[in-house]
Amino acid sequence: MEKLAINGGYPVRAGVIKYGRQWIDEKDIEAVDEVLRSDFITCGPKVDEMERSLAEYTGAKYAVAVSNGTAALHCACIAAGIGPGDEVIVSPITFAASANCILYCGAKPVFADINIETYNIDPKCIRKKITDKTKAVIAVDFTGQAVEIDEIRKICKEHNLLFIEDAAHSIGTKYNGKQVGSLADMTCFSFHPVKTITGGEGGAITTNDEGLYRKLVLAHTHGITRLPEEMVHESEGSWYYEEISMGYNYRLTDFQAALITSQMTKLEKFAKRRKEIVKRYNKEFKDIPEIIIQKEIPESDSCRHLYIIRLDLNKLKCTRKEFFQALWKENIGCQVHYIPVYWFPYYEKLGYTRGLCPNAEELYKGIISIPLYPRLTDEDVSDVIHAVKKLIDNYRK
Repeated sequence: MEKLAINGGYPVRAGVIKYGRQWIDEKDIEAVDEVLRSDFITCGPKVDEMERSLAEYTGAKYAVAVSNGTAALHCACIAAGIGPGDEVIVSPITFAASANCILYCGAKPVFADINIETYNIDPKCIRKKITDKTKAVIAVDFTGQAVEIDEIRKICKEHNLLFIEDAAHSIGTKYNGKQVGSLADMTCFSFHPVKTITGGEGGAITTNDEGLYRKLVLAHTHGITRLPEEMVHESEGSWYYEEISMGYNYRLTDFQAALITSQMTKLEKFAKRRKEIVKRYNKEFKDIPEIIIQKEIPESDSCRHLYIIRLDLNKLKCTRKEFFQALWKENIGCQVHYIPVYWFPYYEKLGYTRGLCPNAEELYKGIISIPLYPRLTDEDVSDVIHAVKKLIDNYRK
């Protein structure tokens, strides 16, 4: 029997070019091995080192390492003081966690539509969704392209809202020459294996605000402090600590932190290769009428996590599903990112209905994510391009 692996819920046969894949080298393995042989495999010095490295890279004053990107978003909402009765504006074209983190805090996600050309949340739609209950905006750097940071920051300042940037896709991206991570009130990162750098799992939040930083630290470690200046009662000794707020166990292990720190030394190399592949895809697909290419804003020097082709189904005699399945038959691994969050049954139970964000729903009909990661060879990229063009020719009306 042919042995199958599982990639994003889809069976992967040997020889398939996966849509995403981590790049772990011997230095990464050595970094993890060193920690596993040390005295600290969690709550040790490697987490501090990783936080310093991330803060230095992004230009942020503070970084807090957490167990995954979802935890990062949840901690950011906690630090923002989001709670029952509040509303938070978010994009519907994202992984569920970007909206779920709002629900975790008892608040209401309010979905603002996307720009149909860039696929990122549209600042004009953000403005339309603001009410006297709005507390924050969670803007997702979808595919790795930065959102319109200056305009969103301006809107948040006008309405006294906190700006949380979901940068799960965009580490390595620059906006107007500055690294993503120091431009919003809080920026959340993910280090899942299909992202640009990985810790297996892992996440982080960066900020320039000391007050938010203190809240993030408490949120990710049970609400417990050992700092005398934060305690309510006088310390009883060196063992003493206090829980001063509600928090969670969202800590990162030292061996994961060591892997992330090692990966960060290769981030620029990874980003360069991703940009090379994106440039080649754009060149090959730009003159094909049946394919719509994601538009990039000039401010964003994007390190892309995903490359999406959008099919113009009016010009093809197939469905998106048929094209998707045909790509797999050509040994090209692909995925769809994402189903509009409010389409999920859980959100339907909460009262959300289809039709809320017409651009997001129109985009979803035709998008397919094709392989993009640094270990793709030039031959792999050629194979992907050949398969896409072959299917376009086969299905063209």
